[in-house]
Amino acid sequence: MRNRALLALVMVAAAIFVFGVAGLIVSGRQEPIADFVAAPRGTPAPAGPQTLQLRPPEPSPVSSPEGSPGETAAAYFQAWVKSDYDAMRDLVEDPPDDFADQHRAFEDAALSKSLRITVGNFVRTGDETAEVPFTQERNEQEAGTWRFESRLHLAVRDLTWKVLWTPAVLHPEIQPGGGLVRTEPEPGPGPLRPVTRGGREFPQNSGAEAYLDNLMNQGVAPATGVAVGWALEIDNPGMPAKTVLSYTPEKRPAGVRTTIDYEVQAAAARALDGVQRAAIVAVRPSTGEVLAVADRLGGLGAFENKYPPGSTFKTITAAALLTNGLSPDSTVECPASYQIPFHRSISNYHNENHGAVTLRQAFALSCNTTFARLTVERLNGDTLVDQARAFGFGVPGESDGTSTCGSLQRPEKLDALAEDSFGQGTVEATPLCMALVAAAVESGEWRQARPLADEAQQGELPKNVPLSSNVAEGLRSLMSAVTIDGTAAGAGLPQGVAGKTGTAEDGQGGQDHAWFIGYRGDLAFAVFVEHGGTGRGAAVPIAARFLKAL
Repeated sequence: MRNRALLALVMVAAAIFVFGVAGLIVSGRQEPIADFVAAPRGTPAPAGPQTLQLRPPEPSPVSSPEGSPGETAAAYFQAWVKSDYDAMRDLVEDPPDDFADQHRAFEDAALSKSLRITVGNFVRTGDETAEVPFTQERNEQEAGTWRFESRLHLAVRDLTWKVLWTPAVLHPEIQPGGGLVRTEPEPGPGPLRPVTRGGREFPQNSGAEAYLDNLMNQGVAPATGVAVGWALEIDNPGMPAKTVLSYTPEKRPAGVRTTIDYEVQAAAARALDGVQRAAIVAVRPSTGEVLAVADRLGGLGAFENKYPPGSTFKTITAAALLTNGLSPDSTVECPASYQIPFHRSISNYHNENHGAVTLRQAFALSCNTTFARLTVERLNGDTLVDQARAFGFGVPGESDGTSTCGSLQRPEKLDALAEDSFGQGTVEATPLCMALVAAAVESGEWRQARPLADEAQQGELPKNVPLSSNVAEGLRSLMSAVTIDGTAAGAGLPQGVAGKTGTAEDGQGGQDHAWFIGYRGDLAFAVFVEHGGTGRGAAVPIAARFLKAL
């Protein structure tokens, strides 16, 4: 009896040992419980810790599926945070044709700065099915962290664990055919108003009203802040849109900021008080920004209406002469009249005869005969047109990408060439165009005017056109002489002003137009008075009032 009891005890102990060893071996084949955390978008995302559990052995299947739901989910999420939609698609069972497009549309609407995916423990929902809970954390502009939970469903297909994808993977509330959209609510009561670059309201009767209305009609967004915020909505077919995230700024901006300087605009507006059919345009030579536009011409006349620029165009002709061998000290003739060989005769204003002078003096005295003769003898139609192009002028009928704030026909005859040389003939320009000519002399580089909205999309502006150093220095010398001992001397202009007067014949037979362009420091300007008479008599006094008020 004692031997039988001892034998039974030994058999029980052996059975317990064998059962325990079998349980350990099987546990090594169990699926790990994953705690996968994906790093910010674009960085590798390591798999998390793995936990093994002991449980009684189960019958081994005839054939086991490749991989595991945890491995497939980890690979899918790693590809997601790197926006590798091709790798994600390979892990999906029967993905839709627009799989990548749906992901891109979601990201385009979300505009997330970063994406972090935190993965929970996967759950077996059947012998060959499982689901993995996960959380998306997105850093949204202005709104901070956007966090929401979802689930990834997986199943064995052809002995491989695959993702069973629906749009709910992107967001749990998106249904087939739906998606995420970004909206911008309509502004609250009261439209935004244009303000000066410092945020101040425009001066009363500033003469810029038409330009500000045009700016707002273009739908320019405010330069500082966001007017009304935004919202992210789930838009499913046949259902009202549902907002899942929104942002509203703490306060609305005061208005659309422009390049206009309040003090410069106020000075320009008051300088035109009592003057009809006139305009002042001021720009910053170093940037091309418009600092003031006081317009009594009607509409957008200072930017769009072209007039003969008269002797202000001699600035461009002088640039061509300086490029072709002359200097400010070159001796030239300024007779009362000049007979173009076998063509017409050109006369000075009031038939003034100054005899032999320097080019600087001829420019200061605005000698038509000097510039007509030098142009006929030293230049031709091509050289004058090319020089004008460098200052923003274009030739009608030709398209070369150059801004046409001014224009001239290509002169084919000597008469036309001579007339164009002193701003008559076919030459036309806007007040803005001539302000940019003066700005180019001051800065040594022609720049296109920038849009009035201070931080608007600039688009493809024409490239700056530099002047050679000798031309820029020469033109500054010529324009300084105009205000020191030329046609604008003794007219009350502040010290440091350089410029050029212009008296232009009206092609329709009306009274002459009056011009004065110039600069002082980093401010260039054009004063234009339609049918005002002479530049010295009408335009220079307005310029003096304008500059003295600054």
